[in-house]
Amino acid sequence: MKNRRKTALSSARGTRMIPSADVSGDRGTDETNLDESFRPLPSNGICERLGDKWTVQVLWRLSLADERRLRFSALQRETEGITQRMLTLTLRNLERDGLVARHYYPEVPPRVEYELTGLGVGILQALQGVNRWVRSNMPVVERNRRVYDKGQECR
Repeated sequence: MKNRRKTALSSARGTRMIPSADVSGDRGTDETNLDESFRPLPSNGICERLGDKWTVQVLWRLSLADERRLRFSALQRETEGITQRMLTLTLRNLERDGLVARHYYPEVPPRVEYELTGLGVGILQALQGVNRWVRSNMPVVERNRRVYDKGQECR
């Protein structure tokens, strides 16, 4: 059977995957047969959340906490470049989605700690596949970027 690629087709009713023409050439180092039942879900906010600048970094930092909770200040200190406001918004969104649990202690000063939920651990497991793909295909992506950038200079 020849290699076939699926292409996203957008319409007013949403995005769906359709088979496109035969594919040849460099496909990276990871040959994977996609599950034929794969269908992107309509916009539900999860992909946008995972695609923002800080969400995956905060999830990753919490995963490194080794089954203990992290205080807000520790998360901010360990997430390079994040502002207090962005960390607050990111944590609120993750808590709203059920990926992070917030623990408030009414002390003076108040103490707030965060930890991954089972759902948060599950999304990290899913992201491991993406991370493996990036590691094995980054040389190809970098080469493609150089070729593209070189072609842009000639225009």
